[in-house]
Amino acid sequence: MKRVMAFPWRRVAIGLGVAGSATAFVSANFVLAEGIGLHAPHFHWTHNEVLGQLDMKSVRRGYEVYKQVCAACHSMQFMCYRHLVNNTHTEDEAKAEAASVQVQDGPDETGQMFMRPGKLSDHFPKPYPNEEAARAANNGAYPPDLTLMANARHGGEDYIFSLLTGYYDPPAGVEISEDQHYNVYFPGEAIGMIPPLYNEIIEYSDGTPATLSQLAKDVTTFIRWTSNPEFNLRKALFVKVFSATAAITFLLYCIKRQKWSILKSRKTFLVDPKSGKRIQ
Repeated sequence: MKRVMAFPWRRVAIGLGVAGSATAFVSANFVLAEGIGLHAPHFHWTHNEVLGQLDMKSVRRGYEVYKQVCAACHSMQFMCYRHLVNNTHTEDEAKAEAASVQVQDGPDETGQMFMRPGKLSDHFPKPYPNEEAARAANNGAYPPDLTLMANARHGGEDYIFSLLTGYYDPPAGVEISEDQHYNVYFPGEAIGMIPPLYNEIIEYSDGTPATLSQLAKDVTTFIRWTSNPEFNLRKALFVKVFSATAAITFLLYCIKRQKWSILKSRKTFLVDPKSGKRIQ
């Protein structure tokens, strides 16, 4: 008689438990090594509502903040001046914005590179020629590109706004090196970027008071738009598709009711073939 060995479910369960505990321990140590900053609070952004759209006036003010403050260190390599047309600026205004910068072009007939005024097809200028130059100018820190930052960071607009307004003096017992600054929302709470915004750092062209919170809100909205330039278009398309789908669904329901009304209202009963009377 052969002996049948039972499958060692208990050992498998114990092994899986040990492996899960080890994974959790390693993950916890990894998170602790990375450093945890204060989680950004949730703010009410009207454009994140179901039918909400980006405030293009705020986006335009955010462009002014980026141009006059952020562009000194951060690039937006995927943005062209043509993207501003009929969004934040008219075509003439966008052309004027592009012409205000000098762009390297060429080579010319003699094989030399030359500088020319920008055109709508040109990208936003980079503050540094390469990554090494950027790190050398910022104590080894590399200022990230801001084009897709709202999608690249957990928390999106909440994180960006909190980071810009989260600079404080370090609390007692916390030491920050001279080339870093204390920010409660940055992982590790020590950030190489100096506080970029403060009250009245710029003057808005539309006369809006340039408070710290207003500046942070506008540039955050601008970065959300650069991350999703088709944001408002998608919301408008959603309304159109939803309305059309609802109308078609209602029409099909009415057709179904009309087509099936004959069958659903029909009565079936038995008739005696001899007497012709209905059988109860």
